[in-house]
Amino acid sequence: MPSELTFEMIVVLAILSTTILLFVTEIFRIDFTAILVMILLGLLSYIPALENLADDQHLFDGFASNAVISIIAVMIIGAGLDRAGLMSKMAGAILKYGGTSEVRLIPIISGTVGVISSFMQNVGSAALFLPVVSRISLRTGLPLSRLLMPMGFCAILGGTITMVGSSPLILLNDLILSLNKTLPSDRQIETFSLFSVTPIGLSLLLTGIIYFVLFGRWVLPNRGHKEEGSRAKSVGDYLKKIYGLKSDLVEVIVPEGSILRGETFADIMVAHNLYIVGSYHHGQRWFTPVLATKIEDPCRLAILGRRKVIEAIADDYGLEVLPRLDIFAEAYAPTVAGVAEIVIPPDSDLIGKSARDVTMRKTYGIGLLAIHRGGETLSLVETAEHKASNISREPFRAGDTLVAFTVWDRLARLTKDRDFVVVTTDFPMEDLRPNKVHWALLFFFVSLALILFSDLRLSLALLVGAGGMIASRVLRIDEAYEAVNWPTVFLLASLIPLGQAVQNTGTAAWIAKQVLNLLGDWPVWALQAGIATLGTLFTLVMSNVGATVILVPLAVSIALAAGGDPAVFALTVAIATSNSFLIPTHQVNALIMGPAGYKVTDFIRSGGIMTVLFLIVSLTVTNWVY
Repeated sequence: MPSELTFEMIVVLAILSTTILLFVTEIFRIDFTAILVMILLGLLSYIPALENLADDQHLFDGFASNAVISIIAVMIIGAGLDRAGLMSKMAGAILKYGGTSEVRLIPIISGTVGVISSFMQNVGSAALFLPVVSRISLRTGLPLSRLLMPMGFCAILGGTITMVGSSPLILLNDLILSLNKTLPSDRQIETFSLFSVTPIGLSLLLTGIIYFVLFGRWVLPNRGHKEEGSRAKSVGDYLKKIYGLKSDLVEVIVPEGSILRGETFADIMVAHNLYIVGSYHHGQRWFTPVLATKIEDPCRLAILGRRKVIEAIADDYGLEVLPRLDIFAEAYAPTVAGVAEIVIPPDSDLIGKSARDVTMRKTYGIGLLAIHRGGETLSLVETAEHKASNISREPFRAGDTLVAFTVWDRLARLTKDRDFVVVTTDFPMEDLRPNKVHWALLFFFVSLALILFSDLRLSLALLVGAGGMIASRVLRIDEAYEAVNWPTVFLLASLIPLGQAVQNTGTAAWIAKQVLNLLGDWPVWALQAGIATLGTLFTLVMSNVGATVILVPLAVSIALAAGGDPAVFALTVAIATSNSFLIPTHQVNALIMGPAGYKVTDFIRSGGIMTVLFLIVSLTVTNWVY
């Protein structure tokens, strides 16, 4: 271990300090800062006294590193599962139990991701849940910035639940076996079993969940909604703003024996000035059902109209109005369905025909809400601006703007129909492929099995799943490229040379020695706390694997000299190198930074408290268990 500070170390420390400063101030975007640092290391390595800073032949190896390729593969797998409709279903299941409450959603999302992280690399579980949380954000109106940080932090915490949950813990037993070769027989260190760290990891995960539930309102940033989320937030708001139609989307239960049995949807809609846009009966769901459909009880209806009016009608007919969408929550989520505007062009074959003539709901999958014609709005629902009109029988004219409720994939098909001009363009044009769900699940579980039960490299195991999804056409190759968050890839790949420079020049070992010298003759528990703090600091500026490789031998030596348990000290290092919440250098933090619009200061504020809690809980439980 170097005892003196060299010129190379001084340069590395200066670059390290500048990098952290640029991260915090965000003079440049964080991924571009990382690229600049990589370029600087490459240029400086040509100076004779600084050749150990970087190897120009391997400067860009980070882009082909196991971690970066793994992240790319996981993003593609996540996109495949999303395209098959699985992520949307998962979001629906979470919302069923969590509702729209942030306090209820955070434990469900974070706890689920944390448990998955215990058997899968934490960045993998975070990447898989990213589209789930995005859909939940749109459905609930909660900003992504309120949900992604708890999810990301708990993904990191979940990696400490088992010995295969994070790279440092996977590496720990190998380091112990290597050290045992240099130790006398009476000082041999026992290796750890798969669930040896489970009490520690569960305690940390529970701490993270409680922390965000109790203090999330103060420590989590509120970046607001993305444009898509705000636009799709409320069908009623859109109709009211553009056409003066005051409407809510409400789910109603029609009980068995209802007096509405046998009534057609058209009769109810005309009589009560509302729209039935969905029905559910005996396990089957119909979107924008035809108007001639008769009510069969018991059933559920999705009704578009004024909630007060619907509640009054429900009282008269003995119906139950649900406080929020239940059966239809997933089907009519803003990411799946909404209000669209469609124009009838002059050469359309529909001119002179009515919606009933062409059975618009059945043929085109759209429910006509209003016709805007020459400054006048014709609507089934009566408003202060105009009287009600039976628009289903109104012949279409050239230039009519049809206001319709539709599922987005049906609207995407209408963009190719010459009889319509789709005016609405900012809708999710997702080409969902539920028929590919079996292929998506197959290749997901193939990758998972390869990770858990084979010696295949992580990146290769994940690429098997990603490649399989593309080959089976769950995803097209262009969609796979679009699924990758390239700023995250460049951030991580560009920071890898900096971590290598910290390690290769002896800077990391020199820092470790200085810190340990300061600890002096402290008691065993204080030495252990110092080792944990050092592991936390190291993992912020270099890979957690590199920090573990450097610190485990030092920790074991200190424990043997001070009369402590070397196994506990080694475990302390492997746990502490997951304590990476202060700045977005950890793969998970880098992954969630862009989608949620986080700043480095957000991580400092939220992660600072989490870092302290991590140290206290991990040290307390480690010593209690061992």
